[in-house]
Amino acid sequence: MRNFSGKTLFGLVLAVVIAGGAIAQDSDIQEIEDSVIKIYTTQAAPDYFVPWRLLNPRQSSGSGVLIDANRILTNAHVIADASYVQAQKHNDPQRFQARVLFVSHEADLALIEVEDEDFYAGLKPLTIGDLPDLRDEVSVLGYPMGGQSLSITKGVLSRVEHQVYSHASSYLLAGQLDAAINPGNSGGPVIVDRQIVGIVMQANTAGRSENLGYFIPPSVIRHVLRDSEDGIHDGFPDLGFRTQTLESPAAKSARGLSEDQRGVIVIQVFDDSPAAGILEVNDVITEVNGFAIADDGSIQLDSDILTNYKYAMDQFHVGDAIPLRYSRQGKEHEAMLVAGGERENYSLVNGEQFDEIPEYYLYGGVLFVPLNMNLIKRWGNDWSRSAPIALLEARNEWASPERQELVVALQVMAADVNLGYHDWRNWVVETVNDEPIRDFDHFVAMLRENTSPFVVFRNDNGYQMVIDHEEALASEEQILARYRIPSAHSSGLLNEQYLSRQP
Repeated sequence: MRNFSGKTLFGLVLAVVIAGGAIAQDSDIQEIEDSVIKIYTTQAAPDYFVPWRLLNPRQSSGSGVLIDANRILTNAHVIADASYVQAQKHNDPQRFQARVLFVSHEADLALIEVEDEDFYAGLKPLTIGDLPDLRDEVSVLGYPMGGQSLSITKGVLSRVEHQVYSHASSYLLAGQLDAAINPGNSGGPVIVDRQIVGIVMQANTAGRSENLGYFIPPSVIRHVLRDSEDGIHDGFPDLGFRTQTLESPAAKSARGLSEDQRGVIVIQVFDDSPAAGILEVNDVITEVNGFAIADDGSIQLDSDILTNYKYAMDQFHVGDAIPLRYSRQGKEHEAMLVAGGERENYSLVNGEQFDEIPEYYLYGGVLFVPLNMNLIKRWGNDWSRSAPIALLEARNEWASPERQELVVALQVMAADVNLGYHDWRNWVVETVNDEPIRDFDHFVAMLRENTSPFVVFRNDNGYQMVIDHEEALASEEQILARYRIPSAHSSGLLNEQYLSRQP
């Protein structure tokens, strides 16, 4: 019989332990891999330059992760404007048709479901964990470009703070990591200890950094999952006020604050909002839900993390009462603001919409559309430089009850009725026959109810476009046929009230 020394025996035991640990680790990894899903979509977004047609369909793919018996969590931008969605399991060539259950474009998250129960055989859902500590190592799983199989990369959580989510330009908490993130990774899970601690959403696109990516943290994921319980998207609360930082000693003194008092100054309170009648311009918000606000608008989440005070409101849902403290002329006050439901944009330029039919109205051969970010972004990836200045500047204007939306004369379909204006395009219409425009529905109603022989469109510089009303009505069918336009207005634009008033 062979004798083993104590040292040799220890080495054998250690080897067995390591081997056993490796087998268990491989098993854990395999279970995680099987829960990561590849998603295929056919997307056809509307063409906001020619709003009655779609852009060319394109095929794309992303990633997702099973979070319960039959729901797959992914990015909203993976399935936005999708007409066909399929899901594919790890190491399985078969694709299964899927349907969208719930979408939060604001948080860039979506839930999809495969109706065929065979798809879920052998899959185990992953649970949502907690945000890891800074400098913790994380694993990123997904199906990036360059291959068909699952990719696993590792990185370190390097930063946690509010970021602009590129999909819908919302401003929410995000984690930054140094793992490689490429197209196709979107919607894949960030994993620590077999738990989901984030959903990959975007890579750094500034061109100045490499291997920097961002993920949606657990707090945002949990908010959306709770929001989805009734199938109705309520979104994150907006209390209806806007602020700016208060880092100027002079500004602080002018508001009656001492040097050691901190907060942000209210610069706008919107009518019919939760803050209306409670907050006033020049109030200083000093605390929200127990979080003290610094002069730069930040709050301290823990010893390592500072982020925007919006985080304190983002944790609430529609109907919740949000406590805050504010100073008015040096006197402290407390208030409870009840979070309302989803509202229209407080800006004159509505945010980007998805899975929507663009609105338009053709009158006298002139194509009129509401101004929104979909239209502005139609100028391409460099839209912030290439879009018309007047449209870009409008993003900085607040909406009001009298002026809630802007109308753009986008282009002119050349015809006798609009002779003299054939080269006019991309100008904002302020009035119709000297009446200010409230919103796009109001604009359309003014045209359909017009009794004047001429309609005069005017912009804020005084330029006028004059259209003969009877000629505009008489030439409509001819213009539609000449330019192969299916309808003079977008589907659903004219409600029953307007239709009942047609001549």
